[in-house]
Amino acid sequence: MTIKEVSEKFDITADTLRYYERVGLIPPVARNASGNRDYQEKDVDWVEHTVCMRNAGVPIEALIEYVKLFQMGDATFGARLDLLKEQYEKLEEQRKQIEATMDRLHYKISKYEEAVKTGKLVWDGKITDGECTM
Repeated sequence: MTIKEVSEKFDITADTLRYYERVGLIPPVARNASGNRDYQEKDVDWVEHTVCMRNAGVPIEALIEYVKLFQMGDATFGARLDLLKEQYEKLEEQRKQIEATMDRLHYKISKYEEAVKTGKLVWDGKITDGECTM
């Protein structure tokens, strides 16, 4: 199919198709002997998929990553999985640090609440130069 036929089929402009190819939303389209784009069935499938996803509001950046996954093949899945595991471990460590901080804060708050309830913590009510004594 020619670029004109594909653009008419999906009701988009030829410039939009060129843009999709240029930024990586669709894989590069093969050229015929005269140098014109020659859309094969797989190319038309990518265009249809891209048009549907764009109409659904999927961000261009996400679509580009999606196309890259398929262009690179299975060889990249292991590396991407390792990267995701590493990111998960870092986030898990941050979560543990946040929980430990929250536990310390809850402990301190409970001690102040206990001191206030038992009358061991007295405040004179002045904000500027008031002091708390235990």
